[in-house]
Amino acid sequence: MKQAHEPKKIRILIGDREEVFRLGARKLFALEDDLRVVAQAASREEAVALAERFRPHLLMVQGEIAGEPLANFLEEIQRVSRRSKVVIIASTHQGEMASSYLEAGAAGVVMRTAPLSHFVRCAREAMQGKRRPVKAAGAAPVESAAPGPKPPLRPARALTRREKAVIGCLMQGFPNREIARSLSMAEQTVKNHLRSVFDKLGVSDRLELVLYAIHQKLDIPLIEAGQEQAPGADS
Repeated sequence: MKQAHEPKKIRILIGDREEVFRLGARKLFALEDDLRVVAQAASREEAVALAERFRPHLLMVQGEIAGEPLANFLEEIQRVSRRSKVVIIASTHQGEMASSYLEAGAAGVVMRTAPLSHFVRCAREAMQGKRRPVKAAGAAPVESAAPGPKPPLRPARALTRREKAVIGCLMQGFPNREIARSLSMAEQTVKNHLRSVFDKLGVSDRLELVLYAIHQKLDIPLIEAGQEQAPGADS
């Protein structure tokens, strides 16, 4: 029997030029009962077209995609999806523009390097109409910006080839079982590699590892699902 008080899903469109960032955001929101990513856009034109098609409650869009002046982008979104709200994902050099984004009509601003929990909180507060100072909305201005992934405990070059292969699979959304099959190793070995990577890079979970790989532009091989890989000497 259907529950009488199931949480209402907030339908989200993610707009970012980097596919892996979009993937990480989608997986982040999938962990929440009330949030659901319904579309992903890599450009301004795609964001507008998908907003018209899916009519999301909320768009979380990279500042570079929205462009300047922001008011023009907001008008485009309102024209195709009148009730959609827009949160800007700001890069570090856009931090000082956070207040102007809010003044232009953005429902919130979150720094791209903010902790993962800030993206979730910002989405919820934007939908609640809490257009408070940026810090309260889950994204701090540059002078008090929240840190991104923890700095590495050891240089990323300390990663082995097999560890990089595991990260490559993880960045494509593979579960441990698929990683194990693609790399010809046991699931427990995958877990062991992940624990080693977490320790080496100073990250605490899979999503933080994906975002770390994006921000640090790690040279990671991408493995196709089911692609059998011969074990290496460092596996």
